[in-house]
Amino acid sequence: MIPSDHFVRFYNEVFKFLDERNELEGFYKEIGKHQELHCYQCFMDKGLDGMEEYWGHIRVEENCVSSSEIIDGVRYSFMNRCPSLSKVLDCDAEPCEKYCLHCPGWVIPLLTKCGFYYASCVIDTKEPRCRSFQTEDRDKASAVIQKWIDDGFNPDLIFSNIDDFETVEANKKFRLDRLQKKEK
Repeated sequence: MIPSDHFVRFYNEVFKFLDERNELEGFYKEIGKHQELHCYQCFMDKGLDGMEEYWGHIRVEENCVSSSEIIDGVRYSFMNRCPSLSKVLDCDAEPCEKYCLHCPGWVIPLLTKCGFYYASCVIDTKEPRCRSFQTEDRDKASAVIQKWIDDGFNPDLIFSNIDDFETVEANKKFRLDRLQKKEK
């Protein structure tokens, strides 16, 4: 088994290799397909509470310094020290410029499929901090993204599925109809 310190450095170098060949986005999408095995059913059945359950477990497992809360139909998450990027930086490795995009890279397709809006704000690609949110309300999603921009965060480092609202809304309807049928 490869130690996590070595794994993240290897991951970083793989990201650089794939990015040079314009294949990194495809790799992130492939990760997303595999993550569906762990998350799709939980997110479809439990919504924001399922996300809190899943990422709460990851927080402990990966020793993240982070917090999250669900307020008025929005799950806010604050990563104050990402263990993955921190290990890359601790190894004196130059992080792949798009290293931090692996989270939105797999989460956006999954949450779109589950009928939720998602956005992530990477504070700086060389700083192990970020924030994200999940909601099924497009207006709330737009408001959070606008607040980040108004607060001075770099719009080029904000990633979301808000522009894919037709797909999100169709998948939300599917999820809610499915849940309603289960309740009967």
